Amino acid sequence: MLRFETAGESHGECLVATLTGLPAGVPVSLGAVNRELWRRQQGYGRGGRMKIETDRAEIVSGVRHSKTIGSPIALLVRNKDWENWTEVLPVEDFPGAGERKKPVTRPRPGHADLAGALKYDYHDARYILERASARETAARVALGALAKAFLAEFGIQVLSHVIAVGEVRLARAVCWDELAALSLRDEILLGCADPAAEARMKEAVDHAYRTGDTIGGVFEVVARGVPPGLGSHIAWDTRLDGRLAQALVSIQAVKGVEIGLAAEGAAAFGSAVQDTIHYDPAGRRFWRGANRAGGIEGGMTNGQDVVVRGLLKPISTLRRPLESVDLATREAASAAYERSDVCVVPAAGVAGEAMVALVVAQAMLEKFGGDSLGETRRNFEGYLEQVKNF
Repeated sequence: MLRFETAGESHGECLVATLTGLPAGVPVSLGAVNRELWRRQQGYGRGGRMKIETDRAEIVSGVRHSKTIGSPIALLVRNKDWENWTEVLPVEDFPGAGERKKPVTRPRPGHADLAGALKYDYHDARYILERASARETAARVALGALAKAFLAEFGIQVLSHVIAVGEVRLARAVCWDELAALSLRDEILLGCADPAAEARMKEAVDHAYRTGDTIGGVFEVVARGVPPGLGSHIAWDTRLDGRLAQALVSIQAVKGVEIGLAAEGAAAFGSAVQDTIHYDPAGRRFWRGANRAGGIEGGMTNGQDVVVRGLLKPISTLRRPLESVDLATREAASAAYERSDVCVVPAAGVAGEAMVALVVAQAMLEKFGGDSLGETRRNFEGYLEQVKNF
């Protein structure tokens, strides 16, 4: 079973992540991990924090001589901003520490501030927002890079792109080659493969910035090369579409998930929604007339691209604060402002890639097992032969 956890606060010393269950022998490149971290930091509309941090992963266990060794992998992503917070968020209390605190007593609508303060009985939401912050996704992205390295050994790739920012939406289909080219860019604007649509998206972000607002959007994650049969129909918690949906909604500010053309299909008749089935005798394979299902039927992959979309709300920290209530005085007050972004849709797409990669890697190991990469590959190739000879 592939398991992972993250720890750390937004302004703490570092983020920590562990990944257990990856077979021995998977090639690992720190350069590839750091490239994913760099991609997460890019995008038009990011805030001042991204000018401070230059995220780099430090792998401290589980990888030797550039390959996994089968033991738990532990990694760190240090926060450069920590030097400004060492006396604000110390591990051990000290005389006068209370005077250095930066309390947050005016909770932000849409954030974890008030719910977390009530849950943990804090009259200062600082500890809540430190962990609730999307800064945590940097650790997930680093782990997702390791999952991608594992999946690449089986010809599986995971990429993302932005299909909407605010009301501006990409109006055409995007091919895989465009996604691949997008992932290799050294300058990322809004993560949209179509330049004309991206220019309109930029205008929408500019408008949000000028008015002190924030803006959300939709990102799409595509996994190519996934074999049929991952996941299962036999129990609610083994269905892969459910697991992917939970994984994406767990990303901060993601409020909805669409698999395939779910919204469009809900408004159509069944005859226009289902993907027709065909057979190619020469290639000895089944194929589909379309991919409206997003590569998953009955909770299992069907061999087509897995297509998942995340619907990201505008983030909660506005330079033009919304109405709130002060936790100390109970008086009406403007919500607190923490240094923040205007638009994070491209970054959320990179975090979405990481979560999809981790879930698909989990499903691969559940089906094919293996303590070493060679063992997993033998099981995988035997299954592909079974499918071919079906």
